[in-house]
Amino acid sequence: MRGLTAAAMAALMLPGSAIGSEIGDTLAQRLYDGTLSEVRAEAIALCPEHADACFAAGLTDLIGGVEALSQAFYRHGGTAPGTPAAAMLLGIDSGTTAMPLNPDPEPLSYEQLRTILGDFVTAMDAAKGYFEQGDGSEFVIAIEPLRVRIDLDGNGVAEAEETLAAVVGAVGEFANIPSPDAPPVSDKTRSKRAEAAAPDLSIGFDNADSIWFAGYTQVVAAPVDLLLAHDFSEFFDAYLHRVFPVAGLLMQNYSRGSRLMMDPESDAFIADIIAAIHTIDFPVTDAERLAGVLERLKAITALSRQNWELILAESDDDRELVPSPRQTSLLPETPVTEQTVAAWLATLDTMDQIFAGELLVPHWRFEQGFDLSAYFATASETDLVMLIAGQGALPYLRPGPIADARSFAEANEAFGTDWLRYAFWFN
Repeated sequence: MRGLTAAAMAALMLPGSAIGSEIGDTLAQRLYDGTLSEVRAEAIALCPEHADACFAAGLTDLIGGVEALSQAFYRHGGTAPGTPAAAMLLGIDSGTTAMPLNPDPEPLSYEQLRTILGDFVTAMDAAKGYFEQGDGSEFVIAIEPLRVRIDLDGNGVAEAEETLAAVVGAVGEFANIPSPDAPPVSDKTRSKRAEAAAPDLSIGFDNADSIWFAGYTQVVAAPVDLLLAHDFSEFFDAYLHRVFPVAGLLMQNYSRGSRLMMDPESDAFIADIIAAIHTIDFPVTDAERLAGVLERLKAITALSRQNWELILAESDDDRELVPSPRQTSLLPETPVTEQTVAAWLATLDTMDQIFAGELLVPHWRFEQGFDLSAYFATASETDLVMLIAGQGALPYLRPGPIADARSFAEANEAFGTDWLRYAFWFN
């Protein structure tokens, strides 16, 4: 009898055993095969009765949104801006022209870019809805994130080299440029090297992590939605040929000029930076959308609180994405203690006060504070330079308590110089 009891307890601890849906049992392999989208309809049908199915549906829309964004950028030849001056300062590839991976990119218009970004926000919101329903019946699913495949180029197949491990490996290659006489590194060699170097980073995703992902969707959607609330067409014409260098944008043929200070490429790049700063004066064209960005920010803090309620209630210790003080951290150099949890929750309280306009944002030029809630509710334009200079901030200034170092005292004491790492981790 004792042996049967032990076996039953062990079975309950196996990934997917506490779920009851076939999707949960095969979710990890679907992610590794790049076939998760094939079970979306079934996952939606099983949600909310099965929390693992809600989690799978959320992942499907999250990954689908990221894939669609990546594929759109690939389709239009998106790339990272690059110049000799940037290479010298950042230690990156010293090629004089940033060329896209797509050898035959399509033209891109301002309206098309707005549609691409709008579709991404829609996907994030759909994913959020399913992730929020993943806090029901308990589940734990072991997944190795670096093995997850994503169809980055839109050829219809998430191929072996299109894993998160390959992406991480590519970043490593990008930062560690071989010497000029070193042989070139093929895509296949780079992919194998990335897979060989990837450590075992499997995570036991559970109900709390479903809420963590719900918050993450809003973290990435909020800045995109903020941009979409404005008309940024002048910025598009002035600078985005640096991101889409052969997509037919206005200044595409003028990325190299005459030498003025350093070299023709860098001088033209500096001119584009100046133009970009000059055109970051965006008229608000969708006031409702702008106000909605504040609601997204409030949702992030609310979901973070819900996440911690679930984390602190856990009794297991199964490779936690974000552990409680009683669980084992996958990042030993970044421990989670009762002090760090209390400091994070206090920080959420402070942020909620700022979002509600109860605590004002300090401005270097004024004794009064900047009412963030008033900006989201009433702004007719966002001129970044004038906001920083002060003139643009005048409509939103008012007397009242202003956030200062004391407002974040617990966070400063608990996180110290690692506060940004904790912020990305805790979401």
